[in-house]
Amino acid sequence: MTLAAITAAASQLDVARPAESALTSSEEAAQYIADGCLIDGPAGRVGLEMEGHCFDPVDPHRRPSWDEITGVIDALPLLPGGSAVTVEPGGAIELSGRPEDSVLTAIEAMRTDQGVLRKTLADEGLGLVFLGTDPLRSPKRINPGARYRAMEEFFAAGQSAEAGAAMMTSTASIQLNVDAGPQTEWAARVRLAHALGPTMIAITANSPMLGGEFTGWQSSRQRVWGQMDSARCGPILGASGDDPGTEWARYALKAPVMMVHNPQAVPLTHYVSFADWADGSAQLCGRRPSLADLDYHLTTLFPPVRPRRWLEIRYLDSTPDQYWPALVFTLTTLLDDPDAAAAAAAAVEPVATAWDNAARLGLADRRLRAAAVSCVAIAADKAPVDLTDAMQRLLADVERGRCPGDGFSDQVIDSGIAATVSQLAQGEL
Repeated sequence: MTLAAITAAASQLDVARPAESALTSSEEAAQYIADGCLIDGPAGRVGLEMEGHCFDPVDPHRRPSWDEITGVIDALPLLPGGSAVTVEPGGAIELSGRPEDSVLTAIEAMRTDQGVLRKTLADEGLGLVFLGTDPLRSPKRINPGARYRAMEEFFAAGQSAEAGAAMMTSTASIQLNVDAGPQTEWAARVRLAHALGPTMIAITANSPMLGGEFTGWQSSRQRVWGQMDSARCGPILGASGDDPGTEWARYALKAPVMMVHNPQAVPLTHYVSFADWADGSAQLCGRRPSLADLDYHLTTLFPPVRPRRWLEIRYLDSTPDQYWPALVFTLTTLLDDPDAAAAAAAAVEPVATAWDNAARLGLADRRLRAAAVSCVAIAADKAPVDLTDAMQRLLADVERGRCPGDGFSDQVIDSGIAATVSQLAQGEL
């Protein structure tokens, strides 16, 4: 999803210097990152990226093959909402929506495209399950792409092999993309996007199981991300949060290089920070990095809020139809509506760094539940008629301390995990 692709300022930045230009120092790299990470302009556009695990309802333990899934995608008609379709390393399917002028337009376009994708999958005996983690199958990569093969080797050589495998092949999320907004508001906007994280994780938690077992965490997806290297997957904000460009540059340069294109993806199995490569204290594949190498390095960093000229919000569990439109509307409203943003900032301040508690306890945490009730109520007051019922249902759930994963857990206890997954894949729950 490329919000910046239609921004003139971004286009000018892209052609200002050839991608093959060699970097001579980490200071030069830092300036490049800080100058290009956010685009000054009005807020308002919204893009959605939705991931769902692909299952065979007849045999939910089986992981459909690469050829099966890509065969379905090749047979898709042109999606009316314009979403791009990609396959994640473990076979999850992602729809990446176009940037839309409002959250309501983005929701409607995604609903339409999901409907077309589901019908095409159903015609081929497959279905999608919208949970934050694969609840049944062990991690396994099916995407043969060189990037994912190198990523797998990188994680296997480090301290996060198990979490890396689960992250790549067993997690699914909703990603919300919003404009960076006016430059004068960047710091407050990025701080708020981070501060909302724990509360929104608690509200959207929908991954109580992983690999066939209850994990004891409401968001096992967030638990997996929390087990990853914080230099690559932790929040980017420093102590003050006053200069997101500088802090993103510091984060990116400290992070280890995952792979180098030479011209195929070559994984690194030892620690080299990008700063060391840029300064020349380490050489990879016998050369210094180029701007293209730096741009690619940025795509291998996965903080919960990632500056991509716009803001990519990455901390929401994948959820089914009865939840995600209200969740997307809530988070967008809390970020883009000035009055809602001010009220939300005050509501979440006591739990702004409670990432682990949010993932483990969800709305059972008293402070997170209070913040969640306040935030959903703020957004519900601004909901249009088409979303009034969905927002009121979400508010009622939050007030009762129930997150999306609670209903899934109840069904698993009643019917068993395989039967529940099969029903979800057929759209019966």
